[in-house]
Amino acid sequence: MSNKYRTHNCSELRKENVGNNVVLSGWVNKKRDHGNLLFIDLRDNYGVTQCIIDKENLNFSQLEKIQLETVIRIEGKVVNRSSDTINKEIQTGEIEIGIKEFKVLGSCKELPLPVFSDQEYAEDIRLKYRFLDLRRKKIHENIILRSKVISFIRSEMNKYGFLEFQTPILTSSSPEGARDFLVPSRLNPGKFYALPQAPQQFKQLIMVSGFDKYFQIAPCFRDEDARADRSPGEFYQLDLEMSFVEQEDVFKVVEKLLVNTFKKFSNKKLLSDKFPRITYKDAMLKYGTDKPDLRNPLIIKDITEIFSREDVTFEIFKKLVKSGSIVRCIVTKNTKDKPRSFFDNIDKWAKEQGASGLAYFTIEKEKEISAKGPVGKFFSKEALEEILKLTGAEVGDSIFLACSKQKELEKIISISRDKIAKDLDLINNEIFAFCWIIDYPMFERNDTSNKIEFSHNPFSMPQGEIDKINFDKPLDILAYQYDIVCNGVELSSGAIRNHIPELMYKLFSIAGYSKQDVDQKFSGMINALSYGAPPHGGIAPGIDRIVMLLANEKNIREVTMFPMNQNAQDLMMNAPSDVTDKQLKELNISLKSKK
Repeated sequence: MSNKYRTHNCSELRKENVGNNVVLSGWVNKKRDHGNLLFIDLRDNYGVTQCIIDKENLNFSQLEKIQLETVIRIEGKVVNRSSDTINKEIQTGEIEIGIKEFKVLGSCKELPLPVFSDQEYAEDIRLKYRFLDLRRKKIHENIILRSKVISFIRSEMNKYGFLEFQTPILTSSSPEGARDFLVPSRLNPGKFYALPQAPQQFKQLIMVSGFDKYFQIAPCFRDEDARADRSPGEFYQLDLEMSFVEQEDVFKVVEKLLVNTFKKFSNKKLLSDKFPRITYKDAMLKYGTDKPDLRNPLIIKDITEIFSREDVTFEIFKKLVKSGSIVRCIVTKNTKDKPRSFFDNIDKWAKEQGASGLAYFTIEKEKEISAKGPVGKFFSKEALEEILKLTGAEVGDSIFLACSKQKELEKIISISRDKIAKDLDLINNEIFAFCWIIDYPMFERNDTSNKIEFSHNPFSMPQGEIDKINFDKPLDILAYQYDIVCNGVELSSGAIRNHIPELMYKLFSIAGYSKQDVDQKFSGMINALSYGAPPHGGIAPGIDRIVMLLANEKNIREVTMFPMNQNAQDLMMNAPSDVTDKQLKELNISLKSKK
């Protein structure tokens, strides 16, 4: 049944509707004036329909002057387009509407940005006029995609036997993690709520309460700086938790969900339906990062031992190795014919990233193995043969080398791996490559203070039988912690939780927390775990990042309806904003005078 504004939407009409009198409403997307004929593309949420009016019609002069993005209602007859004007790019491309009557429903001022094109435009203008920006085809489709993905995920989670619960938005401040957003309490003067960084403690309490499988499309709030893959302020995650599970049980659910979601909403292939499990140690060695892009075939190798040989005379690296540095390298296949500029540009780029550069040479063989390049002369034939054995390199391959302390080296060799693969066009952009990173260390040593700290998540279960864990060697303890990564983007961290209070006290004591500290800072959690808690675990993949990958976008603001800018400001609603003295007085807050 139609209403007074439309008999059809702007994507519905087809050849079978030719001859029908119809009513359409929407925005004036484009106008083309051919003198005696005026073409108007009318757009709504569903699509575009071409409308046409000739000069004989009394409405012609009014429509000729109308501003783009004006909302109009038109009445007219569906007619066939001539064969040479059929537009196969749109669903309604075989027909057009001959306009008889029209009415302006919503006038439009001069536009601050073009709506009918997806051209790049200044971000501050796009965010200030986000309601216009959201009319643009690409971002409009991204937001619709987001809605469909969330609906599909909800449906899948229900199929898997999960129940959806909502957790509090006003909660207590967390002493760990990122900065909280604080909310003053009017009824409890001088005290503050915090917006949840994640529903972590609540979802564990849901398991303690006897609910077996929980999920939520959860809003999370962190007062963090913006990045391309992270919004300042708020973001959404698929929060889930399960009782009586081991690590693999969580993996099965998440793999099934992500495989189904990515197959439904993208034409790209999955590298594998069964996600590889890569230990944290192997990830840092092979890729230099715990967020590896497995589309990149380049593997990092450690060749530190080569620099203890007497027939290697590369003194700069040898001295660094003696003082505790390590050497890792990247082999590029069949790059012997690459110009010198290719290698020098990568070396120059590495220096721009703050490294001392990348040494390199190419393996050659005439009568015997040799190395061509600036540092090739420092390696004997025997040393080169040993390098080939360690790295799997062959004649015609090139080797890039970096030397530094482990953390600095991992950083530069990881981004070098990405840079070299990009320059050699080795990344297949038509696939999704998922993996699990597992076996994170429970603790790490702080380089500055030399103290033992939690490396990842303090509430995780350590691996091994509890009575056999050697707590005197905390750096050797591994945890049931895991990350899910796709194309180099971390979608989420998760863990099997520590549900045993005595064990929690022990682990926190290694990191310098007293029993009193734990009782004070995590009172709700530690109290609940003392009343019969099941083994449980979970994860929380980021919705924004999932949609970002599916939409093939590099910036999270392209898949977020009303994002803030880099400075955590909402330019459209002018937030954050000043508040009145009366509001401050009610909250028992006084502000320092601005200097």
